[in-house]
Amino acid sequence: MPVGTRLSLQLADFGTRSLVTHALMAGGFVGAVVTGLFVEGQVGTVSMAAFINFTAGLWICQSIHSLGNAATDDEYQGVLKEILNRV
Repeated sequence: MPVGTRLSLQLADFGTRSLVTHALMAGGFVGAVVTGLFVEGQVGTVSMAAFINFTAGLWICQSIHSLGNAATDDEYQGVLKEILNRV
């Protein structure tokens, strides 16, 4: 019998973690575009740079995590295949 909450058991699956990470990256990029277009002055510039840096950090983490997952026998074939399998 697995131990943990339902959410922690779902996040134990690499595909679910990958979907969550990609959703956060998409949100960060949308935040960068919105603040870059609609927030004036230095606050907009700094906010846009922060969102871009957040998105880049998540991208690097996802890349490293994917490299580590490649050594396992997991059947993960990328986020697009994961979305298609769930739809």
